Amino acid sequence: MIKTVLWIGAGSFAGGVARYFVAKAVQASSDSQFPIGTFIVNIVGCLLIGFLYGILDKNQMMDSNLQLFLIVGFCGGFTTFSTFINENVTMLNQSNFLHLAVYPIVSFAIGLIAVYIGQAATKLF
Repeated sequence: MIKTVLWIGAGSFAGGVARYFVAKAVQASSDSQFPIGTFIVNIVGCLLIGFLYGILDKNQMMDSNLQLFLIVGFCGGFTTFSTFINENVTMLNQSNFLHLAVYPIVSFAIGLIAVYIGQAATKLF
């Protein structure tokens, strides 16, 4: 059990650090008030988790420590639901109703497509 927790913890650490740097870099390159940094991180995370699930399933590695590290740890640490919800509440408090309407719908739709594309891409190998 401790080995499992360490694999997940190491992946979460790596994913959280990667999320911080990617989201900050993306947001800094944008002049928009739209939370593009978190949006990009979550979409990339969806694409990545779809791809990883596809590769690990195809190679029958679903019960491995690699799966725990990459999917539960890294992808779990890389994507962020709590930040996403907080940004939506901030838009609500600022009466930014256009972004509040667009952000969750587009995040869900593109996230769903990204997971599907990630899984489909694994069939090319």
